[in-house]
Amino acid sequence: MVENTKCECGHQNAVGTVLCESCGKPLDKNDQSDMPLEMRYDGVARRSQKTNPNVIDRVWNFFSSVKIAIYLIVLTFLTAMLGTIYPQENTFVNNFDPSVYYEETYGLPGKIYYLLGLTHTYESWWFIGLLVMIGTSLVICSLDRVLPLYRALNKQQIRKHHQFILRQKTVFKRRIEGEETKWADGFAAQLKRQGYRIHRDGTALLAEKNRFSRWGPYINHIGLILFLLAVLARSIPSWQLDTYITVPDGDTVQIADTNYYVKNEKFTVEYYKDEELPDKLKGTARAKLFETKAVLYECVSSCGDPLKEPELKEVKRHDIVVNEPLKYKGLKLYQFDFDTTPRLNEVRPVLVDKQTGDTYGPFDLPMKDSAPQHKLGPFTLDLYANYMEFSIDENGEPVTLSRDPVAPAFIFTVKGPGLDPAGEPYLYFPMQKDKVKFSQDAINAAIADKIEIRVDGMENVDFSEASTYLNVRMDRALPYVWIGAAFSMLGLLMGSYWQHRRIWLRIDQGELALGAHTNKNWYGMRSDVAKALGKTGIAVDPKSLDNGGNNA
Repeated sequence: MVENTKCECGHQNAVGTVLCESCGKPLDKNDQSDMPLEMRYDGVARRSQKTNPNVIDRVWNFFSSVKIAIYLIVLTFLTAMLGTIYPQENTFVNNFDPSVYYEETYGLPGKIYYLLGLTHTYESWWFIGLLVMIGTSLVICSLDRVLPLYRALNKQQIRKHHQFILRQKTVFKRRIEGEETKWADGFAAQLKRQGYRIHRDGTALLAEKNRFSRWGPYINHIGLILFLLAVLARSIPSWQLDTYITVPDGDTVQIADTNYYVKNEKFTVEYYKDEELPDKLKGTARAKLFETKAVLYECVSSCGDPLKEPELKEVKRHDIVVNEPLKYKGLKLYQFDFDTTPRLNEVRPVLVDKQTGDTYGPFDLPMKDSAPQHKLGPFTLDLYANYMEFSIDENGEPVTLSRDPVAPAFIFTVKGPGLDPAGEPYLYFPMQKDKVKFSQDAINAAIADKIEIRVDGMENVDFSEASTYLNVRMDRALPYVWIGAAFSMLGLLMGSYWQHRRIWLRIDQGELALGAHTNKNWYGMRSDVAKALGKTGIAVDPKSLDNGGNNA
């Protein structure tokens, strides 16, 4: 890069400037070529061209490189493609162990895929890091170019140096007869009819139109930056949600990671009649319509406090059917599926003291959100653990396989007469089949000879007739995605359908020098110049206006 000094016109240019910011004269004294000038940013210096960069400048130069931006975009596309080889973890409805699932389903490639962390590609730190780097590159690329461009276009000198004019890609030079100012007035009038804005300085002229199109790429960049920020905003808690919940008939269930609760007042399903089905489906149950009468509540007090009942306020009622979700402030609840298998909701068992024969209770024991402590005569039951689908893992430890009460189990610490003062553990299965399957009495050992928790009569058992599965979605970033897309489209239209065209002209002692520049569509540029010259009495072939064309 040439060390610039003051131009012969008297303007002091910054280091790195190629063309004088005032008169446009090339500042490289060794440049004696007649080839068209490099008109990008009108030769104004950019920060990335600094001769002695410091650490910050080097970082700036790295991200201001278009080549680096392209590499980042290609790398992001390739890594995004890796995330589509197998399903991502967040696409599964039911709870599952990904470390086992991918190997069992896809074999060794699936295991490697999981170990590499590709099963959650789009939430990984390195993928988010790539998006941040692309956004940083867009910001710095734009600032590095838009600021010099703004300075160049905002402070355009009307009377340009002859070298600047005659080294444009479209030029015209000849001697004219008559009054110079009058000829320039007529030429300016013809350009004005073509939509140019005219700026005059005596016999010098600058005609310009569609300058706004130069900002199109940068508006496109703004749109892409908004788009990236919206995508990154989805990782903010409560900004993006795509999950599934099960709501038994009559139950109220909290929507995870929100302050909202949904109640299933009544679920109904209507099946096709046999005469409505084709022959091969006759005799099968095919749902024609299933509907959830849902009520949405918002927690207003005691939210998240396990010792207090949350205070709920009703905010919306809606009958949810397929493709007609309940909508509220960006939250959407879609009807996804249903299960008509009866499901255990609550039991009201009693505690029997086998040593005295006394019975205490019954007490309410819901399958979910049971009270942490129950007082039954001289006995106290402290809830230690609650399992929805009880199982034993390979280490012999109790685990739950799902959040639905398929095989519910409770572990209490029991205190009372004849028991250890510190309390003794008691495992209780509300369903008889689970008691037998997991050998409840054998697990409880000695305490099973002292007390028993049981249900007397089916009137103390509460089943739900059906459960509805709802898909819960919330995407607060989506409006910003659309805004970013709109900005990008606007920028593309501005840069694609309009061209920034400029014509410089000066007349000195009867010698006309004309140069023209555009960022695209040189055929249209030459046509504009030839048409204006023709209207002022100078017939010229548009092709002769190419750099070096001289119609003397």
